Amino acid sequence: MPADPAHAPDAEDADARAVAAIAGTEEIAAPAGTGLTAAAIQQAAQRLAAVVKRTPLEPSERLSARLGVPVLLKREDMQVCRSYKARGAYNLISTLSAEERERGVVCASAGNHGQGLAFACRELRIRGRVFLPTNTPRQKRQRIADIGGEWIEPVIAGRSYDEASAAAHADSERTGAIHVHPFDDARTIAGQGTVALELAEQAAAAGCEIDTVVVPIGGGGLAAGVALWLKRHQPGIRVVGAEPAGAASMGAALSGGGPVSLAHVDTFVDGAAVGRVGELTYPLVRDLVDEVVAVPEGAVCTEMLDLYQSDGIIAEPAGALASAAARGFLRRPPQGAVACIVSGGNNDVSRYSEVVERSMVHEGLRHYFLVTFPQEPGALRHFLDDVLAQGEDIVVFEYVKKNNRETGPALVGIELERAPDLPALLERMERSPLQIEQVPPGSPIFTFLL
Repeated sequence: MPADPAHAPDAEDADARAVAAIAGTEEIAAPAGTGLTAAAIQQAAQRLAAVVKRTPLEPSERLSARLGVPVLLKREDMQVCRSYKARGAYNLISTLSAEERERGVVCASAGNHGQGLAFACRELRIRGRVFLPTNTPRQKRQRIADIGGEWIEPVIAGRSYDEASAAAHADSERTGAIHVHPFDDARTIAGQGTVALELAEQAAAAGCEIDTVVVPIGGGGLAAGVALWLKRHQPGIRVVGAEPAGAASMGAALSGGGPVSLAHVDTFVDGAAVGRVGELTYPLVRDLVDEVVAVPEGAVCTEMLDLYQSDGIIAEPAGALASAAARGFLRRPPQGAVACIVSGGNNDVSRYSEVVERSMVHEGLRHYFLVTFPQEPGALRHFLDDVLAQGEDIVVFEYVKKNNRETGPALVGIELERAPDLPALLERMERSPLQIEQVPPGSPIFTFLL
C-alpha cells in the first residue's frame, strides 16, 4: 500500500479495497459515491489543523492499575466546544459552496453537535439553526447560544433526539437550509475520524503500542471514522464501541441486520442517546469495529465520579462511556495498551445528584424499600435497632400514604458501606414483624417513586 494515501494515485480506490479486504467481503463498507475513505480523513485533518485543538493523550494511573495494562485517555473533553463534535461539523460546513452557505445550515443535536455547528457558523459567518430535544441539559443549550452568538438560533423541538431530527429535516426541506447531520454524513464522519489519526501519532511519539481503542457510540459517526482510519493504517489495533445500555441502537442494528428504531430510549447519556443509528455508519461499524458492548447507565455514572475524583476530569455521561466499558465490559481482556476516547466534557453540575444516585444503586450501595409501619409507639425505633446494623444509614424516608390510622407505608432508602452486606440486611428484614418490600432498580415502582 502507498505510504501516504492522501497523495497517492487512486488513493480512494485503494482505501476502498482495503476496507473490503478488512471486512472480508467484496462489498465496500463505505457505500460507493460517498467519498468516505481513510484518505478523506487525512484531508479533513489538514483542513482542521488550524481550527481545532490537538487534544492530549494522557495516561490514567487509576485505570492502568485496574486493567493491568497501560490505559491512555484521549481528552476530547478539552477540544473546542469541549467535544469532538466540532471536528465533524466544521469539516462538513467548510466544504459547502458559496451558494449553499448563503442558504444557511440546520441540524438536530443533543447538545454537542449543536455547539460544533455554532462554532463553525461563527467562524465561517454562516447562519444556522439547531433543533434540540427538551431533555438537552440547560448548560448545553446556553453554550450553543453563547458560542454561536448572532449566527445561531436554538430551537427546542421534541422529547428526544429523533424527534428533534425530524423537525430539523422538515426545516431543511421547507427553507432550503443545508442539513448538517451529526453522524450520518461522509464529511461529518471524516472530520470525527481525525481523532484516530491524532491518537495514533501521539501514541507512536510516546513509544506506546496500542492494542485496543475504545470509542463511544451514539449514532456511530465517531466509531465509523476512527475504525475506518485505524483499519486502513493500523489494522492490528482492536476497535471496541461502547454504547449506553438504555440506548443500545447499534447493538440492535447488528442483531437485526440493519438500522432499527428502538421502542424506548433512556436519555440519561444524552450525548449518545440515539434511537436509530445511521444508514452510512452502520455498515462501517459492522465491518470494521471488532466489538460493540452495552454499558449500564449506573456504570457510566460510577466512571464519571471516578474520572472527576481520581483523574480530575469533568466528563459528561457520553464522555465516560469508553473508559466505563474498558474497566469492566470488554469481552476480551486487552493484551496491551488501551486508549479510551473521552468524547466530551459538557456536563451540567446540577445533574451530579442523579449521577451519584445512579452510581450508588448500580454499585449495590443504595437500596429502596416500602416499609409498612404500624401507627404505634416504638415502631420506627424497632426498625432502627433490630433491622439496621452498624454502617447502614437511612438516606431517604418519606411516607407515601398518610390517610390510614392503623398503618403508615413509607419509602425508605438505605445506604450500605459494602455491597456484600445486603443479604444480611434482607435476612433481618425477613425476621422483622414489619411488612417490608424491596423496590428493585428498573421496576416501574422504582421509577415512579424516585
